[in-house]
Amino acid sequence: MTGVRRSHTRQQPEKSLLTPAPSSGGRNSAGRATVRFRGGGHKRRYRVIDFKRDKDNVPARVASIEYDPNRSADIALLHYADGEKRYILAPVGIAVGVTVISGTQGVDVRPGNAMPLSAMPVGAIVHNIELSPGKGGQMCRSAGASAQLMAKEGKFAHLRLPSSEMRMVYIGCRASVGQVGNTDHSNITIGKAGRKRWSGHRPHVRGVAMNPRDHPHGGGEGRSPIGRKSPMTPWGQPTLGHKTRKRNKASNRLIVKRRK
Repeated sequence: MTGVRRSHTRQQPEKSLLTPAPSSGGRNSAGRATVRFRGGGHKRRYRVIDFKRDKDNVPARVASIEYDPNRSADIALLHYADGEKRYILAPVGIAVGVTVISGTQGVDVRPGNAMPLSAMPVGAIVHNIELSPGKGGQMCRSAGASAQLMAKEGKFAHLRLPSSEMRMVYIGCRASVGQVGNTDHSNITIGKAGRKRWSGHRPHVRGVAMNPRDHPHGGGEGRSPIGRKSPMTPWGQPTLGHKTRKRNKASNRLIVKRRK
């Protein structure tokens, strides 16, 4: 699977921005499988992405839009005026030849530009949002993802996330303008088992098809129900609707409205 689409303008990645991406096959450092149904897949190389967008006031030209096997979003190669090259997440509306820039003030609100939330107007659509200043974007990085800046109050900005959750983020955190590109990613049909294997996923075995010693849903005569009040994980924990968020998590105070 090449992953190449018509929107891509370059087949080979920038060599200076590649690092090895060894496959773990779902094993930890002791060689034991800690993630089920992983293994195989096509060999990959990691593209170093600039999530911090901290090269301020230096304009950059979009040289190409490329495929990245490590994420659902497309990436854009930037050629900065001083000669440096960096990859960023490609937002909707960006194209080869467009100029983007990042900075703390005086930056236009256009797709691909980056700035602190304090410099953005209310109502702006953003992605690649930091949770701590200088740490790099952590939220809204997958294909088609975006958040909306709903309000700015004191030291915090109120963002509406893709899950409909309303969350406060420190106003000094940076974000990129626009929606992450490759919005058709959710419409992909895998089509065959082999394509799933190319991505590094092995066949997923249903719990009801196992023996009782292997899964709480296992056993019974013929096609029997799970035999419990609610579905369970292989380790006996409730799942499929069971809430797993910690009650005393530090970021709870920053959530204005829970996701549905």
